[in-house]
Amino acid sequence: MTDARDTAAKTSLRTAGGGPPDDGVAAEGAAAVGRAPTAPASPPAPGPVSEPDPQPGTEPVPLLEPREGIPPVVADADALAQVIETFAEGTGPVAVDAERASGYRYGQRAYLVQLRREGAGTALIDPVGCPDLSALGSALDGTEWILHAATQDLPCLREIGMVPSELFDTELAGRLAGFPRVGLGAMVESVLGFVLEKGHSAVDWSTRPLPEPWLRYAALDVELLVDLRDALEKELDRQGKLEWARQEFAAIAAAPPPPPRKDPWRRTSGMHKVRRRRQMAVVRELWTTRDRIAQRRDVSPGKVLSDAAIVEAALALPSNVAALTALPGFGARMGRRQLEQWQAAVDRAKALPDSGLPQPGQPVAGPPPPRSWADKDPAAAARLSAARAAVSALAEELNLPQENLITPDTVRRVCWEPPEDPAAESVAGALAGYGARPWQIEQVTPELVKALRSRKA
Repeated sequence: MTDARDTAAKTSLRTAGGGPPDDGVAAEGAAAVGRAPTAPASPPAPGPVSEPDPQPGTEPVPLLEPREGIPPVVADADALAQVIETFAEGTGPVAVDAERASGYRYGQRAYLVQLRREGAGTALIDPVGCPDLSALGSALDGTEWILHAATQDLPCLREIGMVPSELFDTELAGRLAGFPRVGLGAMVESVLGFVLEKGHSAVDWSTRPLPEPWLRYAALDVELLVDLRDALEKELDRQGKLEWARQEFAAIAAAPPPPPRKDPWRRTSGMHKVRRRRQMAVVRELWTTRDRIAQRRDVSPGKVLSDAAIVEAALALPSNVAALTALPGFGARMGRRQLEQWQAAVDRAKALPDSGLPQPGQPVAGPPPPRSWADKDPAAAARLSAARAAVSALAEELNLPQENLITPDTVRRVCWEPPEDPAAESVAGALAGYGARPWQIEQVTPELVKALRSRKA
């Protein structure tokens, strides 16, 4: 039995507060912050699962202000140069976060970048005024970056020149440690005993000037990331999972940018209702027209035309503007010129020759959908059923989500085309070829070998 399995077998990893049992880590983290005058010196650890109601006096403490106050927003070259110098001279890891304007603006660019480091304090940087932060990224090269849900922020940070060589993802660490809730607010509350105000997470961060309450919220988002990182590192080490986490973090840092999605119009919400190729062509034409307009106006595509409206037009194939206007999503509030441009897109799709119509579905790389396996290859379906059950049991034993133990796609691929001889070495090689990390291969290989052998055709 591995260290992680032994820990999971001997210890209940969850408490009423949503995290692993306290071994002094939570108390250390909260006491180190030393912020709110009403805060207890060491917030008591939440009780075990059998005691869902916290004892009097153990309520989490609201975190209301950054410890040095709200820093000024950095929006010009001189102020940025000072931040670069200050953070280069800081010590330890650097907490990093970014705010986007999803749902308001086109794309996923960053509209505010927050950083915090020991000896440097907190900085709020406006990427509109400072669109190139590559010098800051270079100054922090070799420093560990702490992010929460790193894969969400790394693309927009990469756009402005900030790419970490080493990182610690507190959300992923929480998953590996067995926390049932891994949002930043939930993690800070259960691990450190503080409550973060999350009321501004979905605001339009492209607004200028940014209101003071929003800036306070943004500064607080990095206020405790270093404390949270240190507490989670100790918990992962206690569970025997720290090396697992390090491998995951290294894989995220080394991953190249994802390639552009092929045929993104196929992801239109409600697309499952569209069956005929001519209708699919209407979706494609309307989606492409909408995307071009949204990009030009720098607004979210959904603010130009909803997915539901696109699907309605595709299903109805309106013959003129009057017929289009009668459809949901194309009402009186839409101007005549707008209606004409949407009808023109529909007409272009209707005029296409059959050879220009999109094919139903997309070429699928890898195995077919599992629901079809029983008919296509019953032996593969049996292997997949056995493998899924084994992975599920192992994930429960290790107290982590199945998708973090091994991706479902990897399991499907191994079961659809298993090694001719499903021995440990060949199965491990197949897993490595699909991008599994060494710790995943070590944990999963014995279970997959048993599943493949028991269902060998």
